[in-house]
Amino acid sequence: MADSYSIDDKKAYLARMREMLDVRMGDHRKRRNHSLGVARTARKLAKTYGVDPFLAEAAGLVHDWDKVLDKSELLARAAQYGIAIAGSPTNAVALLHGPVAAVELPELFGELPAEVFQAVARHTSAAEDMTDLDMVVFVADAIEPMRKGDYADELRSQVGKVDLTRLFFNCFSQGLIYVMQTQRYMYPTAISIYNRYALELGR
Repeated sequence: MADSYSIDDKKAYLARMREMLDVRMGDHRKRRNHSLGVARTARKLAKTYGVDPFLAEAAGLVHDWDKVLDKSELLARAAQYGIAIAGSPTNAVALLHGPVAAVELPELFGELPAEVFQAVARHTSAAEDMTDLDMVVFVADAIEPMRKGDYADELRSQVGKVDLTRLFFNCFSQGLIYVMQTQRYMYPTAISIYNRYALELGR
């Protein structure tokens, strides 16, 4: 939505998004609550780091919009939309709900700018050229209140104490550590993303 929209207009828009989220998630109450937590956390992070809080909250609300789809449906839609998948599509299916939703959401929320849908697409696997909004949504997904564990607590303690790029990199690195510790499939672009930010931040 353009900057010309009033605060009341934006509040009403977010309320409609929450209503649509309730319908979309249906009986998936935990997933719905996670999305609401990400939205609130993204808004707080946005205010801390000088990002548009409305766009951050909107992206947070719909970041898992297509996580209700089963694996076969996600793979089918990714193929239909021509979404590029590095490596094995079957092994990468857990990451596809972001990119697939980013193609579909403009039909429902066309008033939102493209940067919101990009943040939705990138919240699963990140990218080498993350915007501030991308980083806010990525981090919010990891530290919203329902996330438990030392990794989440450590990242929360860094909010406002390190810059946004460092916070994102620390969050992304924690994700890679988890993947390796659990011996899960690592998405092929993860290493290049890690190296890009490691070099920028002087590691």
